[in-house]
Amino acid sequence: MAGFGDPHTQPVDAAGLRLGIVGSRWHSDLVDHMVERAKAAAEACGVTEIHVVRVAGSVELPVIAQALAKRCDAVVALGVVIKGESQHFEYVCDAVTAGLTRIALDERTPVAQGVLTVHSLGQARDRAGLADSIEDKGWQSTIAVLDAALALREVQKLG
Repeated sequence: MAGFGDPHTQPVDAAGLRLGIVGSRWHSDLVDHMVERAKAAAEACGVTEIHVVRVAGSVELPVIAQALAKRCDAVVALGVVIKGESQHFEYVCDAVTAGLTRIALDERTPVAQGVLTVHSLGQARDRAGLADSIEDKGWQSTIAVLDAALALREVQKLG
């Protein structure tokens, strides 16, 4: 995120929705916090049914997100991918983004891509919702996906 244009996401009334959260265990200190922030955002929106699943890395996020999308109204995928010296970073980021997008479209369930794709640990810390972070991707991704789930329900009412 460029740091500008933030919609200052506020909680929405998502009572009755089921939320799935899948987080990677790589950079667990950051992802653990992001998961907690996602749960806090869901609770602030009135969500009481929250299912959290953890996987090894970000590449594993889409398959679990798909399983959750079959059972939940919305899904948040959280992880951290830090660029190294090889092309692996690009492959992981592309696979995760394409996978999560495909799942949202195929399952007709909103899936938030809350995976931090950054060049340094400092950039990840800036976005992980820590006390000194400038962004809170766990919170923001959750509010956004719940908002999308509510919008989808409105569209489905059109018949």
